[in-house]
Amino acid sequence: MKKIIQVVFALLCTVIGSYPLLYFTAPKFGLLSSKDGELLVNTAWNIAFYSHIFLGGVALLIGWIQFNKKIRISRSELHRRIGKIYVVMVLISGISGIYIGFFATGGIIASLGFICLGILWVYTTYKAYWYAKNAQIPQHQTMMYYSYAACFSAVTLRIWLPILIMLIGDFIIAYQIVAWLCWIPNLIFAYYLVGKIKSRLVINSI
Repeated sequence: MKKIIQVVFALLCTVIGSYPLLYFTAPKFGLLSSKDGELLVNTAWNIAFYSHIFLGGVALLIGWIQFNKKIRISRSELHRRIGKIYVVMVLISGISGIYIGFFATGGIIASLGFICLGILWVYTTYKAYWYAKNAQIPQHQTMMYYSYAACFSAVTLRIWLPILIMLIGDFIIAYQIVAWLCWIPNLIFAYYLVGKIKSRLVINSI
């Protein structure tokens, strides 16, 4: 069962991580169809938007590899290199995400949700990097769980949004809800997972 969950998890990260490539095939693909023409020709917004989705996609694509215990132990140099790439991708994508959050469809409710997500993603990733640099590995691992929980919001948003639209029948309301729903349950799950891992380590040390 654990193996199946890992495969599904990796598949979701790979598929959604590659999702931004679809923006090359259609000029008004996805959420772009909900934006007004003035915003779509804004240079600063376009730079931030495409930086966010493409670099965030790369972070999602490579981030799940870091949780592979075999790679962490037997190929530590590869683990560090992927980690550095992940950090750079997140910092640029996260800061870009905070900026475009101010223009989110759904007004202030959606904006606050996505801005909070962006701040959390950048902060937890920076702290994870800082802990790794200072050889505080347990703290580094904890922050990485929270960082990738925030990163995984790209997946959960695309799972929750069509469900909410179907249940509510209103895209704007559904989008306002998903701006928070796409990441808060992820953090709760990460908190549970971290607690479970710490408990296991305590038991093993007795």
